[in-house]
Parts: sequence; C-alpha cells; structure tokens
Amino acid sequence: MDEIAQLIDQRAGPYGEVALRRRGQQFEIIANGCFLMDSSDGRSERLLVSSAVEMFGQPEGASLLIAGLGIGFSLAEASSDLRLGRICVVERERAIIDWHTCGNAPLRPLAGTGHTDQRTRVVHDDLLHHLATRDDRYDVVCLDIDNGPDWTVTEDNQEVYEPRGLDLLEQALTERGVLSVWSAAPAPDFTRRLESRFSRVETLEIPLLPGRRSEPDVVILASRA
Repeated sequence: MDEIAQLIDQRAGPYGEVALRRRGQQFEIIANGCFLMDSSDGRSERLLVSSAVEMFGQPEGASLLIAGLGIGFSLAEASSDLRLGRICVVERERAIIDWHTCGNAPLRPLAGTGHTDQRTRVVHDDLLHHLATRDDRYDVVCLDIDNGPDWTVTEDNQEVYEPRGLDLLEQALTERGVLSVWSAAPAPDFTRRLESRFSRVETLEIPLLPGRRSEPDVVILASRA
C-alpha cells in the first residue's frame, strides 16, 4: 500500500501554488496540483549535467547554468565535478530555494555539496528574464524546469522551448556550448527545432526501474560543435 503523503509546506506565489510533501523517506514537489518531481530516483537529473559536460569535452574551468533547482540532484552532480568552474542555478520559485536554504532546509542534503560550494550561485529569477537581462555566457546550459517541452508547469513556460526562448538560450551559450534539456518523455517536435539550430542533437533514454510502468525519462542534448 502506498504511504500517505505528509504536507511539509505549501505556498501561493506569482506562478501559482507550489507544495512540498514527504511520502515515507521521499520528498515530492507539486506545482499547481501537478506532480513535478520527487527524490526517489535522481539518475536522469544527474545525467542532464554529466552528459552535457561530456559532450562539451573541455570541462576544466567550464561554466554551467542549471535552470531549475528542484530537488537538487542536478546541482549535486555539478558540484561533484571538481573540474567545473562557475555554477549558476536559476530558480523562479522562492519556496524551492527556501526548502534548500532556510530553517531545517529539508532538501539541502539532496543537493550534495552544492550549497557550500564556492563555485555555486543560486539566483531567484525567471529563466528567460535572467537570460534577457544579463550578458553572461555559459559552456553548458541545463534545463530542468518542467516535465518536458510538451508538458510545462505553467503555460508561460512554453515560450522557453519556442523561438524566443531558444534565441535567448543560444545567445547564452559560448561558441562550442551545449544545451541539455530534461523531459519525462521523448519530444520529437522540440528535437526537430533543435536540429534546425544546432549541428549535433542526441536523445538519451534513462532505463526504467523495476516495477515502474511509464515512458522513460530522456535527456536531449544539443551542441554547436
């Protein structure tokens, strides 16, 4: 029998309602009533970072942007790679940042050494606003802000995966930069959009764990090199 979820915190913000729940030993983040992520399996979030760094191919001192703090697995993976230089995490939900940094900070341990790493900076901002108002460029940009290009948390997030958002993402990448996108399922239309802009596009599938019946999570990689 499934364990009953315990509500840890729930807040209303500019993008709707966001809640943190605990089910047994696992944490869940719910956005506007929609399951967003949990702490049961961080393989795909870690692969989002590690595969992009590998594709970039020059990790020593590389700069990295993670869009979406979430549970913290992506930040944990980035901070575990001592070759990387600057690590910037952009998160638009103040509540999620607080769950990592304030009070008993229940999600803090899931981010590994990320929050004590001097390379790391966590920014409270919307991704597109951040990209449009800064001139920073990154060798690797990792998107983990939705359930995928075809299943966004809010309607306005759809712009991230359309021409204006892709323009800003391209501008934020260095000459040989890599874009990495997490998705709960393959996104063929979005992948074709990337293929029209990038010289190399790959999709990696994460094998399902035993007992799970669903489509595998995927990581979509796009490189200028």
